[in-house]
Amino acid sequence: MDFSTTILVCDDRGERVDTLLTILGFIGEQGEQCSFDTLPAVISQSENPVLMINSAFCDIEALSRNYPGMPLIVIGSDQEILLQSNILGELHEPFNYDELTRVLHRAQTYLSQLPATSSDHIPTVTSDLVGKGIAMQEIRHLIEQVAQTRANVLILGESGTGKEVVARTIHEQSIRKDGPFVPINCGAIPAELLESELFGHEKGAFTGAFTCRKGRFELACGGTLFLDEIGDMPMPMQVKLLRVLQERVFERVGGSKIMEADVRIIAATHRNLETMIGEGQFREDLYYRLNVFPIEVPALRERSDDIPLLLQELVSRHEQQHGAVVRFTQRSIESLMLHPWAGNIRELSNLVERLIILHPNKIVDVRDLPPKYQHIEGDDFVPEYQDELTERDALMAIFADEPEPMAPAANEPQVVDASLLSTRLPEDGLNLKELLSEIEVDLIRQALEQQEGIVARAAEQLQMRRTTLVEKMKKYQLTKD
Repeated sequence: MDFSTTILVCDDRGERVDTLLTILGFIGEQGEQCSFDTLPAVISQSENPVLMINSAFCDIEALSRNYPGMPLIVIGSDQEILLQSNILGELHEPFNYDELTRVLHRAQTYLSQLPATSSDHIPTVTSDLVGKGIAMQEIRHLIEQVAQTRANVLILGESGTGKEVVARTIHEQSIRKDGPFVPINCGAIPAELLESELFGHEKGAFTGAFTCRKGRFELACGGTLFLDEIGDMPMPMQVKLLRVLQERVFERVGGSKIMEADVRIIAATHRNLETMIGEGQFREDLYYRLNVFPIEVPALRERSDDIPLLLQELVSRHEQQHGAVVRFTQRSIESLMLHPWAGNIRELSNLVERLIILHPNKIVDVRDLPPKYQHIEGDDFVPEYQDELTERDALMAIFADEPEPMAPAANEPQVVDASLLSTRLPEDGLNLKELLSEIEVDLIRQALEQQEGIVARAAEQLQMRRTTLVEKMKKYQLTKD
């Protein structure tokens, strides 16, 4: 386990304690004996303690509740111990290597993924790595392990999952952090220009090469070169890249001077390189050169619990650009957590920006989301107004002094001419409210007939919200048929 972890052995049988300490020392672990009376003080002074304790001393379950962040291993218990939470296992005499290493591995895993412990490491990496789930904790752990080394890293994951963010984080935590971070998208550059982009060219090397130009390997000297979408690199360039990775030297296009490739290589792809190797589209030897330390970035649908945190972070970023924010109801967040997110975080970022433009400084509910993101029922609240307000609004619409109507454009909604709704007022009067209701019912029926009973399209034709039309259909006892 980690060298900073202390294994405390709390037992009243001296021979058993000595045996355990001897075995722990033999396998390279640091063990320390303590008594039950001094246990609280020893725990408080120990860094990441793992406690092996005789259950006869105390109530193990109570001890588990009092120290939830400390792994507990029970020694020689005659009673049945319920393995739960931080009670990770039991040790029985005679002790054996397999049983001991298994429970120690459980303790190691428990400490490495402990939320309180993991949060202590979050500030050491870039804030772009948002998320508190197990998947993101594992990504952070892998970054911390590989960042200080010189090993090549291959980042795998779907498009939009944040592979470049992971690459930048590795660079920022590496010994090359003071050097440049130079990205290049291998699939966005034509095959005939990719060699020049990577290695540079001399003046006159080809038509249009009027001056010397440094390539990405030179620009990244002393830093990190990020080869994004390495799976899209043409086969001839794969051969040349392999040579550079093997010999750590390169030449400019059209030049003969040998230059040192003082760069760290981080590659990324959304493709399955092993499948491409089988199809003859990617070199196997290059794959093993790049795949020294693989990191697989999970898709957003696999860590939907991080969506609330991601929403908060993305709203904060877009606020600087648009000068506005949006807030989300709990139901809208739950709906977004059910979405499959084919575009991953990039898709979520685009949605947040769209919502800020559509609903600046407002609260977004499920019905405010685009239809494909509405996976649960939203609030169907329809405001009701006093009759005086609705009648006044209807009268203003009918008797307003409208200018001479113009023929609408083909893509513009048609406005109902108020004169078409006018009728001569009988001498004995009429019920205006009933008349307006009849007109409204007739228009709703026409819209439903023209749209073949599809409520959403009828609402669009009548230029009202779908929920409003549904409420009016309930009010007038209308059906889709």
